[in-house]
Amino acid sequence: MAKILVVDDEPAIVRFLKSFLEKRHYAAVTASTGQEALEKFRQEAPEVVLLDIRLPDRNGLEVLKEMKSIDPRVSVIIVTAVTDDEIGKRALELGAFDYLIKPFELGHLEQVLRWTVKLIS
Repeated sequence: MAKILVVDDEPAIVRFLKSFLEKRHYAAVTASTGQEALEKFRQEAPEVVLLDIRLPDRNGLEVLKEMKSIDPRVSVIIVTAVTDDEIGKRALELGAFDYLIKPFELGHLEQVLRWTVKLIS
């Protein structure tokens, strides 16, 4: 079972994604700030991270960069309401696996997760 870290500052989104993942038999860990995300990342060693760009204490791109420096193999999927093409391009340059804009189709997220988990298995 793949472990997925969900990082978002909106509690409703965190709860929803955690439930969505657990119903699909993923182990879900959550964080609501960049600092908490990095702590959980180090402690839990998730294979996949669903990461928001706008966090209360740090920019998600900074968190992405630090996570990739800790473990270059981690698959980070940006899940954000930010529709800035430059930010999306930068996220992919920093090693993000994909960039999903909220609201997104759950079927698409599920497919991206299957590809991601298949690649890391």
